[in-house]
Amino acid sequence: MSTLTSSLSDPRPTVRLRAVMEAGTVPDPSDLDVLVEQCAVEPDLQVREMLTWALVRLPAGLVVPRLLEQLARPEPQARSQALHTLSKIGDRSTYDAVAELLGDVDRGVVRTAWRASVRLVPDAGRPALARRLARDLGQEDREARLALSRALVGLGDEALGPVLDAAEGRRDESVRSHVAEVRRLLQDPDAAAGLALERARREVALGRTRSASG
Repeated sequence: MSTLTSSLSDPRPTVRLRAVMEAGTVPDPSDLDVLVEQCAVEPDLQVREMLTWALVRLPAGLVVPRLLEQLARPEPQARSQALHTLSKIGDRSTYDAVAELLGDVDRGVVRTAWRASVRLVPDAGRPALARRLARDLGQEDREARLALSRALVGLGDEALGPVLDAAEGRRDESVRSHVAEVRRLLQDPDAAAGLALERARREVALGRTRSASG
């Protein structure tokens, strides 16, 4: 067992974090498989972020094929972490594989795929991706709603405008209100915090209304 493998099996996050930091500081391709495997099981968010950093420090030609393999793993975390790392590497040739997970069965993976696909999509593919992401407008979960809004805004007004115009014609009120939120973010990228707060207040008010009527 290598020193890195031993350290990553330690129950203390600080030990695992230090081990991954050392691996990234002096990148060694022989650590690739150990780092990738840890991505699927690492419970600590900070350590997972450091795993991504360490993988990005290795040669992309070695890392990208291994990450693409992870997209087919049964563990949602393995797929999500691979998507996140691929988005950081920025190899646009991986876009098609990444976009496949926009239909993943796990909603957390889908949210990561929103962000990753927007970062990796070729310029010519932006309108098609905007149409694909617009299918998910109307998210009820507050965090998912904001994550999708930010992903859509990342595509830019030129690709997004016609899609938002079409979505405004839907009968679903949640879709129309979501479109309005996306438009606000397009005009003011710093409005995200305010939108999240407004959404929380609406949820509280709706909860009270249901409680009173129930």
